[in-house]
Amino acid sequence: MTSPFVRPPEHTTRPTLRGTFGMAASTHWLASSTAQAVLERGGNAFDAAVAGGFVLHVVEPHLNGAGGDMTGLFATADDPTPVVLMGQGPAPAGATIEHYRAEGLDLVPGAGALAAAVPGAVDAWLLLLRDHGTWELADVLAFAVGYARDGHQVSPRAAGMIATMRDLFTDHWPTSASTWMPSGAPPEAGDVVRLETYADTLERLVAAGEGATTREARVDAARDAWRSGFVAEAVDAFVRESHRHSSGTDHAGVMTAADLAAFSATYEPATTLEFAGHTVAKTGAWGQGPALLQALAILDGFEPHEIDPSTADGAHRVVEALKLALADRDAHYGDPEDGGARLDVLLSPDYAATRRALIGDTASTEFRPGEIDGAAPFVPPLATAEQYEGAVGAGEPTVTVAGRTKGDTCHIDVVDRWGNLVAATPSGGWLQSSPTIPSLGFCLGTRLQMTWLDESSPSALRPGRRPRTTLTPTLLLRDGVPVSALGTPGGDQQDQWQLLYLLRVLVGGYTPQEAIDAPALHTTSMPGSFWPRTWTPGGLVVEDRIGDEVVAALEARGHVVTRAGDWALGRLSAVTRDPATGLLAAGANPRGAQGYAVGR
Repeated sequence: MTSPFVRPPEHTTRPTLRGTFGMAASTHWLASSTAQAVLERGGNAFDAAVAGGFVLHVVEPHLNGAGGDMTGLFATADDPTPVVLMGQGPAPAGATIEHYRAEGLDLVPGAGALAAAVPGAVDAWLLLLRDHGTWELADVLAFAVGYARDGHQVSPRAAGMIATMRDLFTDHWPTSASTWMPSGAPPEAGDVVRLETYADTLERLVAAGEGATTREARVDAARDAWRSGFVAEAVDAFVRESHRHSSGTDHAGVMTAADLAAFSATYEPATTLEFAGHTVAKTGAWGQGPALLQALAILDGFEPHEIDPSTADGAHRVVEALKLALADRDAHYGDPEDGGARLDVLLSPDYAATRRALIGDTASTEFRPGEIDGAAPFVPPLATAEQYEGAVGAGEPTVTVAGRTKGDTCHIDVVDRWGNLVAATPSGGWLQSSPTIPSLGFCLGTRLQMTWLDESSPSALRPGRRPRTTLTPTLLLRDGVPVSALGTPGGDQQDQWQLLYLLRVLVGGYTPQEAIDAPALHTTSMPGSFWPRTWTPGGLVVEDRIGDEVVAALEARGHVVTRAGDWALGRLSAVTRDPATGLLAAGANPRGAQGYAVGR
């Protein structure tokens, strides 16, 4: 069958792996190899994903950490129903708009403890292990403990981030300086870094369950030690001290031990959409995942050859659909406890048709959310980057300067021979988030920067409510059976880059590795989710490999194009399973020479 898309190059950067035993793919080779090692020793996909996830805390500390958050999607061999693993903590009880305004802030800072949501990643990983894993916690954590205590080579990007933060660490965050610059200087890429305090923390979690009589009880004891024991006590004590935030001013945090005790990771039903013979499963509207579904619903009204992102016409339609979906994200999405988004409307064919009709021949430079039931949508502040020149600290791990992506989040996918699939996107708690808590060896995250200090917003800062996270893994099903787990780091770009992948695989017939290798693009024509939350009207960032002719045609349509280089955008990974044959496959991102897929 002839593909309606431009065919990819004959050779990929690496093969799409094939096998029948198990596959793991992630943003770091040590996490992928760890996950595969667990599979080789008889563990299932859940044991493997948890082990790999904790390794990511150690080897990609500038991109995620124990004090951050995690969102997952999974299906078991016994039950094909896609399930969301919800590891997004809420705002602390003291995180009120009034308090932040009284501190002289007009935005939630991008760095510092006032930006911290209740840490959710560790509890979510442990919940998944308890309910669906088979291994003991000590065995699962042994990999991360080993890399933390015995050392691992610091990656070029982690070393670069530490160097960037050097003055802030030295002048304002001394506990981070002692953790990451024990010799007084940032490490060089390739230096062996040891995180012995964090290794101690993991071993204390294991020790908490020594008196329990079952595997599940031992995991729950570790969860209790995290939420109500030594971790919660250390967080409470540390954030009481004022420290420098990205605003350039000093503040104490508001998180308490009671906030940690009140949170528990949970499972939720997935939000789904039918597209190209597949069911695409995402989170609810407390995450940005439904924006991908909205974009697919809009693009579903075009002919297949009209939505090829490697062509000027197709890229234009894809980007314009994304602008509309992301505008709805910013205008309507939020925690369901506050009413949530009307996904029954936003994902309906009729609504998609009205949005599709707005796509013209030229690039839109407007913020255009749709109306629901005749009500005027929320319009967030629309600020440009020039208004925040000279800001302090790093609000987002995905910092794009002159088109080049300087950081990201993390991602891991695992499929085993029994048919269990997991896609997980851990983030937050990166080393540049806030000062390291010295007795724990990690820092808190900054997810609250995705809330607005405006009560009229559906994603306003509200105590006990989840911020609208950007973490957005994907699960695919065909005929009701799970066939793929995938995702990418990238903040606001996560669903944009995954959209390109899905179009190329489901419509264009690409293999996973072909789709991962293909030139990427994304729009910046929406308010960013990360402090200082700016936008570029009509902004479009592209990899140069898309071609001069395509770039010229996009510019002629009015897109404000930034060239990012040949290999700069996207860190996708994916695993697949063919239910009919049991054949497994995997692919991983070559950009940055760090993502890795492994399997057999």
